[in-house]
Amino acid sequence: MATMAAAWVAGCGDAPRRLPPGDLLGAAHIAGHRLRGRGFPEPGAVRRVPVVIIGGGVAGLAAAWRLRKSGLDDVRVLELEGAPGGNARYGTNAVSRHPWGAHYVSLLTREAVQARELLADLGAIVGNPRSARPRYEERYLCHDPQERLYRDGQWQDGLLPEIGATAEDRRQYRRFFDVMEAYKARRHRNGRKAFAIPVAESAPDAELMALDRMTMREFLLRNGLDSPPLHWYVNYACRDDFGTDYAQASAWAGVHYYASHDAEAENAESGSVLTWPEGNGWVVRQLEARLGAQIATHAVVFRISNDKHGATVDYFRPDEGGSVRIHAKQVIYAAPAFLVPHLLEGAPGNLVSAARAFEYAPWLVANLVLKSVPAEGAGAPLSWDNVIYGGAGLGYVVATHQALRTAPGPTVLTYYLPLSDSQPAAARERLLATGRDEWAGRVLADLERPHPDLLGLTTRLDVYRWGHAMVRPVRGFIWGGARQAFAAPWGRVHFAHSDLSGMSLFEEAVYWGVRAAEAVLRTLKPKA
Repeated sequence: MATMAAAWVAGCGDAPRRLPPGDLLGAAHIAGHRLRGRGFPEPGAVRRVPVVIIGGGVAGLAAAWRLRKSGLDDVRVLELEGAPGGNARYGTNAVSRHPWGAHYVSLLTREAVQARELLADLGAIVGNPRSARPRYEERYLCHDPQERLYRDGQWQDGLLPEIGATAEDRRQYRRFFDVMEAYKARRHRNGRKAFAIPVAESAPDAELMALDRMTMREFLLRNGLDSPPLHWYVNYACRDDFGTDYAQASAWAGVHYYASHDAEAENAESGSVLTWPEGNGWVVRQLEARLGAQIATHAVVFRISNDKHGATVDYFRPDEGGSVRIHAKQVIYAAPAFLVPHLLEGAPGNLVSAARAFEYAPWLVANLVLKSVPAEGAGAPLSWDNVIYGGAGLGYVVATHQALRTAPGPTVLTYYLPLSDSQPAAARERLLATGRDEWAGRVLADLERPHPDLLGLTTRLDVYRWGHAMVRPVRGFIWGGARQAFAAPWGRVHFAHSDLSGMSLFEEAVYWGVRAAEAVLRTLKPKA
């Protein structure tokens, strides 16, 4: 799929310029779409495994990790793609590993017990993971400078727009954060936080849940907040975390973004993040190394059913042209909810209709290999996260940032573009119909605003398409009942995916994966 064709770079003037070479990559949508029409051969081989996990994203890997820690390693993880990781997948080139999706983990709140224990086991938390202020491995804390924003020809520290902000803008900034701090401090009568991570730990407060019935844009306006740069800032946050415009995102989800992060650390400031060259792919790499042969890739699961003896999972192996049937005692379904109607044979109608209520945001991610870092420009220096005010995308992160102080040579920039400007179905159609060269031209056009020297520095530009990158917490979804329908198992099938929180966050995926694994362990009651 590599392309070397000459192409117009949008906005570049009269003369065509040759784009750098690159590939058009993406999730296995062709194999996934085949589920609609079935046509898979009936299984020619039968195996027995105590536990089968459907999906090798962070939730599925966390479930397998928890089972293994309890001594149950006769587990099979079935992954559709050629590598595990879900939207935490990563790539590697001659310069660096780099993310194809999720690229950081926030400092973990006290409620995120499962994620804390996982990171402690992997060496990212040093000492007691349940400490009020745990100590994180210094190498994995994001180095300074962490983030900057480009506006009106110069860079500033931080992402809240200060360049060009008026006195009224700044007054509204203060008002907005005062409101968020009040929500952060709010507690239910049972002592639970109003907004927690995992979402399942949030207080079931009817007044707060009512926020789900309005959009985040409506929330701002109802609070007398109409500052254009404030609206840009909040919309950026919704597009970044949810792949959804703030005019569609649930206000409950939008407030959660700001009011749920109260974590502290022994050796890091509040608001710090953990990151690696490959983003959250670092976690995937560690788990993949531990689980090894338990993970089967290119495994297209096409049927899951319950029976009186356990559960049956049928999957197709494209490389072998045949299907395999697994009889299992328990199944953990760690795949996206929208596949439920296609995979769960005999699932009750309420579960099928609930699954159809889930919406997904399409994304495009590009990795640019550069001969050297671009010129910094006026203002704040190159940071890990670099955002362009009013840009089509969300800006870029620098894969080599953690080593930039000692290795200032070639680098990789990872650029993110949520297709949040149209409805998901139309955006997915556009995503799949547009070629690599056109996407590459759009990426370069966006990034050349602050970096006019970018094309001359870029030696390769790969594009990755995510048709269903993450669940969309649109108005009415968080507390509308659809995700809650999957809290209980269906027979021997336990559900585990960040979809069930309505937000595609690392902590949510780990929470559901570990929760499902512990439910399975209680059922199997393995010997100590």
